[in-house]
Amino acid sequence: MATLSDKLMNGSPAPAAPTTSRIKQNHINTTDQTRIAAIKSAILAEGDRIRAKYPVLAHQDLIGMGILLLSMAGAILTGWAYLEGVLHWAITIPVIAIFLSFTHELEHDLIHYMYFRKNKFMHNLMMALVWVCRPSTINPWLRRHLHLHHHKHSGTATDLEERAITNGERFTPLRLLMMFDLELSVVLRILKVPPHLRVKAIMRGAIGNFPLASLFYIGWHAYVAYWAIEAAAWAVGYSVPWPSVVTDNLALANTVAVLIFWPNLLRSFSINFISSNMHYFGDIEDGNFVQQCQVLNSKWFVIPHLFCFNFGSTHAIHHFVVRDPFYIRQMTAAKAHEVMRANGVRFNDLGTFTRANRWGNDPKAMQPATAQP
Repeated sequence: MATLSDKLMNGSPAPAAPTTSRIKQNHINTTDQTRIAAIKSAILAEGDRIRAKYPVLAHQDLIGMGILLLSMAGAILTGWAYLEGVLHWAITIPVIAIFLSFTHELEHDLIHYMYFRKNKFMHNLMMALVWVCRPSTINPWLRRHLHLHHHKHSGTATDLEERAITNGERFTPLRLLMMFDLELSVVLRILKVPPHLRVKAIMRGAIGNFPLASLFYIGWHAYVAYWAIEAAAWAVGYSVPWPSVVTDNLALANTVAVLIFWPNLLRSFSINFISSNMHYFGDIEDGNFVQQCQVLNSKWFVIPHLFCFNFGSTHAIHHFVVRDPFYIRQMTAAKAHEVMRANGVRFNDLGTFTRANRWGNDPKAMQPATAQP
């Protein structure tokens, strides 16, 4: 008889395990192969126990869609309260960002086909909705290719998903700015690409960002430019003669900033900061799950975790067992952390901030030979 771990929700057969579960581990040291097997077995067993205890979890498609609709409703109602003068902007921005963090987790699960796997229309509808909720992000259908490759070769030179959010870079103010503004990150990386590859890199970036992220960052940079010019003019006692089309729409621009720009940037910075520093880069064994991630659940990261749904605490679990959606990872975290700690997975290795995310102590170890966007 099939176990719970062999079944998908709603009683349908389980899909084939994602590529990351089938990576050949003959190149990984024997000790870590044993550790990986023990960790995976314990996480799968705990997931089965949780599902048996709470039968409602069998309705995975409905749960996913329910979370999406509630998150969208929460963000919309928060925005309405701000427009009605009920909420201050300083409350509105973080509350919307928290609701958006759920949609990021849903997109990640959708990339792994965890919702409506057999219903293409509903699956693609959810993909479209989570993208609209987070217009600063790349096309999720294109991201799927980057993310699945990330699972196959996490922390290597070809892991473009992690490199795009600055994993492996030395920790500087510029890296913080690149985590905050991914469009800037793309531009800076394209400048490092060899000239003969630059046009291809620009095209790839443009396609991935079109149309939502392109519109988002055009609007955001125009907004920043306006206030930068105003600040400089004020400092020297000059009044800028803006055309009426600018001054007439300033109130609208400020509203868009509160409801769209700032919540998305706060959420994306939080996930980029946590993800890029909990993944190791450059000097790990390809496919070695023990070395790919640490568990980053220190109290010092409570604030960014508010806006990325505790990602640093649970994402390492996902590298060992892809099957479970984000809310089940939260439920299995206590047991998973226990077995992970006992089998060599690092916890709160804050030295990664000074080692450019290297597993070892040499921040220059295995730097990629050619920069890519």
